[in-house]
Amino acid sequence: MLYELFNWLEQTFALPGATAMALISTRTGLAAVSSLLISLFFGKRIIAWLRRMQLGEVIRDDIGLDHQSKQGTPTMGGVIILLSTLIPSLLFVRMDSIYGWLIFFVMLTLGLVGFIDDYIKVVKKNKSGLAGRFKIAGQVSVGLVLGLILYSHPNFEAVNTLSTVPFAKNLTIDYAYFGETMGWFIYLGVSIFIITAVSNATNLTDGLDGLATGISAICGIVFAIFAYVSGRIDFSGFLDIMYLPGAGELTVFAAALVGACMGFLWYNTHPASVFMGDTGSLALGGAFGALALMLHKELLLPFICGVFFFETVSVIIQTSYFKYTKWTTGEGQRFFLMAPIHHHFEKKGWSESKIVVRFWIVAILMALISLLTLKIR
Repeated sequence: MLYELFNWLEQTFALPGATAMALISTRTGLAAVSSLLISLFFGKRIIAWLRRMQLGEVIRDDIGLDHQSKQGTPTMGGVIILLSTLIPSLLFVRMDSIYGWLIFFVMLTLGLVGFIDDYIKVVKKNKSGLAGRFKIAGQVSVGLVLGLILYSHPNFEAVNTLSTVPFAKNLTIDYAYFGETMGWFIYLGVSIFIITAVSNATNLTDGLDGLATGISAICGIVFAIFAYVSGRIDFSGFLDIMYLPGAGELTVFAAALVGACMGFLWYNTHPASVFMGDTGSLALGGAFGALALMLHKELLLPFICGVFFFETVSVIIQTSYFKYTKWTTGEGQRFFLMAPIHHHFEKKGWSESKIVVRFWIVAILMALISLLTLKIR
């Protein structure tokens, strides 16, 4: 929005500024700083309002005594992340960017789904929240709309069915390999699966103070780098990666997301003054899934969002093992002390801060591995 404003001012009144605003690097820096300041400034006020409205977290009975002390901590703090990400993005992402409008749609819609879930939990006092079928319906709908646009929009026609294979040079998967019709169905299925899976994985990880927030900031940095190099013909040519015209605008969005997460972490670090709730976790996960689809990095998600991936796998292992042992022995047994896996380490006696920081370290390691795929192929 500000790019168009400065461009108009320069053309109409010969005022300088549009040249600087045309640079992605300038708008990226401004978006990151703006989102951080918005999150810090308005975050305190939003938390105070949530506390006055008594919109506190409802803690599950099976989590443990340590977590029961968090009962009543303001939740739905994902509103802070949404506002701090979307406002700077609307200001600094070019309004003619289809990438920008798509990522706005995904984050805002899934944030709304999460908000409804949180509202039912904390206002209606229903611990179950939004019925699973409605939550899945929202995620599937977002994935379907995103997939349809990415597949059919003229801007993506040249690469719409391609996905980059990590650690392999000049190798891509083409969803249209078995024909255009089959490719269309496969791509839509992939889009729905990724949006649903990553948003749920982020939700599962949001169980300790600062855990999902810090990891989200790390993931956002990686996506910002991939968006920047993919959107520049010189860098993409040098690195021999897929060139995506206009994808650089996603760098601005990702920078705003990182700034919002860092500002939210100021209040979310242990002991947390606020929780993001499903409002934040579903929105963040949906944004990461959409970024991966738009940058054709779907197969790199287990590395970029590695901790989210492991958290989900731990739940799958726990559930499957319990059902298997119940079927074979008549008595279900647990593979982990508790799932998701961060609760397993809590049961082993690790402090909450130790788990969070060590998971951040793992996330940084996975992020570095992801970036190494730019050269190691």
